Amino acid sequence: MLKNTTKLLGGLALLAGAMGLHSQASAQTTLTVSSWLPPKHVIVAEMLMPWAASVEEATEGRVKIKVLPKALGKPPAHFDIARDGLADITYGIHGYQPGRFVLNSTAEVPFLGNDAEDISVAYWRMYEKHLKAANEHKGVKLIGLFTHGPGQIMTTGKAINSIADLKDMKMRIGGGIVKDVTSNFGIVQLFKPAPQVYELLSRGVADGVMFPLEAIDGFKLENTIKHVTRIPGGLYNTSFFMVMNEGKFNSLSAEDQAAIDAVSGETFARMAGRAFQKRDDVGLEKFMASGGELIDASPEVVTQIQGWVADIEAGWAEKVSKLGLDGAQILYDMKTEVAKLAAE
Repeated sequence: MLKNTTKLLGGLALLAGAMGLHSQASAQTTLTVSSWLPPKHVIVAEMLMPWAASVEEATEGRVKIKVLPKALGKPPAHFDIARDGLADITYGIHGYQPGRFVLNSTAEVPFLGNDAEDISVAYWRMYEKHLKAANEHKGVKLIGLFTHGPGQIMTTGKAINSIADLKDMKMRIGGGIVKDVTSNFGIVQLFKPAPQVYELLSRGVADGVMFPLEAIDGFKLENTIKHVTRIPGGLYNTSFFMVMNEGKFNSLSAEDQAAIDAVSGETFARMAGRAFQKRDDVGLEKFMASGGELIDASPEVVTQIQGWVADIEAGWAEKVSKLGLDGAQILYDMKTEVAKLAAE
């Protein structure tokens, strides 16, 4: 009798252990995302959501990602929203917090290239090669870095054929190095988040905007923007981040951490840049279909901007030296990498 009881108890113990292992194996972690852009915007629909699907697939369903029904703060707050654990994952623009990030200008300088995929991939490679050591994203797990396509000059009224045409115009700009570049244009700079641009233009608060062509479709500007002056290689690029709360990432199993890493980093940068580049084509198509005027910047305009860029790059390199990095070498390597990718 005692022998049979012992066997029964042993069997129950094994069964309980097996059930516990099954429960652990099938347990799911749901990561929350605070998103400040509309669900159909390219960053959400063609970057964030495909990445989320890749994470779920790579972790065999153990990690799922849920976008919260509304943003937990304004766009500039989103780095800290992830760092402080209000949401597990966020994305944002480095330039929305002037002075906090310096190294994002690696990917924002004018004339860098005409393809967001090339620039985004090169940017991540520069992060791995040079920028990681400065630890500017302290407190979070960096999922990816990327840029939109080359920024252009867009106006609602007057066509821009020279820098002098911009004098005293009220132009919305983002943050980052475009602030320094356009400070030479004689414009009134309006620093407003991207989602506010349609209202600024439609109400006449702004005369134009510095934006990539993608934004014409992304923010429904095809009937508002009448003229685009296209700068070869771009007037600027905007640097974006996607980050995860560090504690949340560290709480995942080593297997799931490795799975997330495999679909992030350069893989994510390539996907994000490619999506932005495709949307540039859509934006240009919608702009031209609405009767917009596309002007290619004259050599005189390009030369004038190039003269200012040399000083801006030198000033940036000096700031970077305080972080113990060689800014001139970083920019050289970045431009070289973009050119290599463009030639492939």
